[in-house]
Amino acid sequence: MTALCAHLQLPVAMGWRHVLFANWPVEPALVAAHLPDSLSVDTFDGQAWLSAVPFTNVAVRPAGTPQFAGFRLPELNLRTYVTHDGEPGVYFFSLDAQGVLGVVGARLFHHLPYYYARISLATTAERVAFSCRRVHPGARPVRFQVTYRSTGEQFRAESDSLEAFLTERYRYYTEATSGELRFASVSHERWPLTEATVEWGANSLFRANGFADPASDPVYLYSPGVDTVASGSKRVR
Repeated sequence: MTALCAHLQLPVAMGWRHVLFANWPVEPALVAAHLPDSLSVDTFDGQAWLSAVPFTNVAVRPAGTPQFAGFRLPELNLRTYVTHDGEPGVYFFSLDAQGVLGVVGARLFHHLPYYYARISLATTAERVAFSCRRVHPGARPVRFQVTYRSTGEQFRAESDSLEAFLTERYRYYTEATSGELRFASVSHERWPLTEATVEWGANSLFRANGFADPASDPVYLYSPGVDTVASGSKRVR
């Protein structure tokens, strides 16, 4: 455990695979009420966005070590888009993951609101079936079931487009238990994207994070994934 904890303070390399970006426009004030005071809501055409993102991490490991040393970590997160002193980023309301060690390490060393969950991600040539049930002691329950598939031609988002706003983010912000604002930088190639077709089952993710289920029409994007490196957590100065 000591060695693992030491590694988790270093940059982390991983692959993100079978990624669905399920995005809902909402009123900025609705999101602002749930953010740390030091962060500002980032908007596109006057709208804030809430995004549910199911996917799987692969080959999660300290940066610089071989892929076979890594582990798989299926994950679900609920996020929004923020700025701090003009620097855009992502803010996570919650992250559910299958691996106990990954959840503990991310909470302790990256100050991220991870919760232990039972997650299934099954893929065929036609679709991805994702199911999540939060079992973290003392946490609000979450059930989340979705089936999705890629549709249309693959593209890279234009820099000023909604698709880029929702996906091309290279920093995340988080708040430590002390109230200190922290961030990490994330590096990867631009997302290869397609539109997506989605079929929903249970979804209590919004309510578990204090939001009503959005009434707006969602925007769906799919990516087969990218390889990425996330820096260690740093204090915002």
